[in-house]
Amino acid sequence: MTASVVGGPADAAARFLRPGTLNLAELPPLSLYVHLPWCLKKCPYCDFNSHASPGQDAGPAAGPHGLPEQRYLDALRADLEAALPLVWGRRVISVFIGGGTPSLFSPDSIERLLADVRARLPLEPGCEITLEANPGTFEAQRFRAFRQAGVTRLSVGVQSFDDQALQRIGRVHDAAQARAAVAEAREAFDTFNIDLMYALPGQTLPALRADLDTALAFEPPHLSVYHLTMEPGTVFATRPPAGLPDDDTSARMLDLIVDTSAAAGLQRYEVSAFARPGHRCRHNLNYWQFGDYLGIGAGAHGKLSFPHRVLRQVRWREPATYMDKALAGQAVSNEHEVARKDLPFEYALNALRLREGFTIEDFCAGTGLAPSALAVAIDRARQRGLLEPAVEDTPGPPGLPEAPGALRPQRVVASERGFDFLSDLQALFLPDDPGPRKGR
Repeated sequence: MTASVVGGPADAAARFLRPGTLNLAELPPLSLYVHLPWCLKKCPYCDFNSHASPGQDAGPAAGPHGLPEQRYLDALRADLEAALPLVWGRRVISVFIGGGTPSLFSPDSIERLLADVRARLPLEPGCEITLEANPGTFEAQRFRAFRQAGVTRLSVGVQSFDDQALQRIGRVHDAAQARAAVAEAREAFDTFNIDLMYALPGQTLPALRADLDTALAFEPPHLSVYHLTMEPGTVFATRPPAGLPDDDTSARMLDLIVDTSAAAGLQRYEVSAFARPGHRCRHNLNYWQFGDYLGIGAGAHGKLSFPHRVLRQVRWREPATYMDKALAGQAVSNEHEVARKDLPFEYALNALRLREGFTIEDFCAGTGLAPSALAVAIDRARQRGLLEPAVEDTPGPPGLPEAPGALRPQRVVASERGFDFLSDLQALFLPDDPGPRKGR
């Protein structure tokens, strides 16, 4: 059910704590996502909630690039304060500042943001704090200033080190800026991520190899590589670029990415994520493991668990509307409880992205459902070769029957075929009669 938010934060907290159909023995880890929605320019492939910066015509009260930094920070603080009753007593394991291009905000503004967060939420010792950065916003010493402001991990949206490829996908930076930004990130941070894209217009296997070689020469602790897709509502969806690689070429590109990254010591631990030991992204892992996350900022999504229900929330999308509503104590535009029948799909949609999959025990803990809720989907997936054969993590209880479909403690892992056809695998966990579904 989707509904507008009514009543105050304390009323909402009491409403979500009432008895329900689920029974979660304990709540999952909690992360915080903060959305900063502005970019220098909207990329033609981007379907995120991002908006071109107003520029210097925004007036004297605006900050760099015409952004209303201080008013937006006020709105974020009000949003967070209103949400506190929903997360009382819970510690935060990670913070992710995404966008948009968060590095458009000044280091002083990021420092204020993190100070506001720390004053209101208890952060775990060593809490991972990630900031997304664009090479087009790179300035000497800027990344070091973000580190001094409290950021512990930088994610640099390079996409490509090839000037022609960058122009074809509408990026605002060039290859020289990309190399300089990554070099600065390497100097300023103990852990950082490079974002690359493949299957770009006109891209060949040798061109992709050159991108990979350039990225890996910086010895990144973490690498994310995404297939360019034509997302609905984007410029590329209505006017696709010429020269896109065909499916066979794209598949060979992915093989090249996996093999080259492995040879450089980066383990593929998720569909699009590669990391050295000790450098997996804690925040994203929490998403994929069906952890909780409070999302604040324009258009931010959140997922919060309570003993008897799982809640999803969405903030107002347009930045101006969000600021007005958040400052009035009404940052949430809509929210809904995840239906019991939808939980297996919601869980599998995230957890099957992980190379290690998930355990039945983790599924039960995260959803409050019994193992039988997965039995039919798992049987179907194994019959189609999309899951690895059952492998027990621990011996089952004595006398547990070996009946068809009986679920003993085990790990559910996508097979190589399942990883290649992940959407088909995930769809098997949809309810048999889905009915009308709400978007996320």
